[in-house]
Amino acid sequence: MRKTLNALLLAVFIAVILGISHWVGQEAYSWMPPQATAEAKRVDEIFSFLASVGTFIFLGITGVILYSIITCRAPKGDWTHGHPARGSAKLETLWTVVPTILVLWVALESFHIYEELNILGLTQIVHLHIEEPASANTVHIDGKPITQEIRVIASQSGWSFIYPDKVTRNELHLPMNDRIRLVLNSEDVLHGFYVPEFRFKQDIVPKRDIAIVIDPIRAGQYRLNDSQFSGTNFALMQANVFVESRQAYDQWLMAATNQPTLASNQAAIEPTQQSKRIFNSHWQTVQPVEPTIVNDSRSIT
Repeated sequence: MRKTLNALLLAVFIAVILGISHWVGQEAYSWMPPQATAEAKRVDEIFSFLASVGTFIFLGITGVILYSIITCRAPKGDWTHGHPARGSAKLETLWTVVPTILVLWVALESFHIYEELNILGLTQIVHLHIEEPASANTVHIDGKPITQEIRVIASQSGWSFIYPDKVTRNELHLPMNDRIRLVLNSEDVLHGFYVPEFRFKQDIVPKRDIAIVIDPIRAGQYRLNDSQFSGTNFALMQANVFVESRQAYDQWLMAATNQPTLASNQAAIEPTQQSKRIFNSHWQTVQPVEPTIVNDSRSIT
């Protein structure tokens, strides 16, 4: 009878922590920024699964500890040693095999997501030449249509984006529900391409093209940050990212053609403003690049 009762209580306990773990896993989706790319959904699914597994392990171990404290206490004045614990081959196998399977599954899923991004950096980059912004589904990589290629150039402390027809801007525009190829490069030091809503962060290596493919699925305005410490003013190295409909993107691209304008570079403005610090350290620092003219086809080779 006691064994039956213990088994029933154990089953109820496992069912309860399974329910709580599932709830925590679903709540984990709300802990992250909105999903702006198709790849972000896959990343959040893995994060939700790991949150559920972590909650189950935490509650399970905590429950066993509390149960032992309550039911296995020695009587007052009893200083004798307890029965020596003996290893269980089944238990050892269980807690070795299960974590191994979980780790391998997470690694495999992460690799598949990386494959979807089509990240290249160690091989030669074959650039797409899409002259008309409205042309779509004409170029394929790995059997999937790529409708646009945009070059992303990082330099201290600003971003430049080169679109088809050599249109250059310091803000990133992406057509929604299209596969976009971004070719990343740095003019000086290591930088990092990071948009939280994309669930993607990629280091940018100087003088080396690194290509990624993303699928924007949610219209809105986001913020591109430099995830690497690339200099004194790296925190100011930000750019606006706009995900919009294909029609809105084409209209913006046509309006932006051959309209040279001064790029925004807050890092270059900072040294010219009066310091608000009480003490000036007089430490030498790297001077940020001056704002450049973007969308000037004469300066693009």
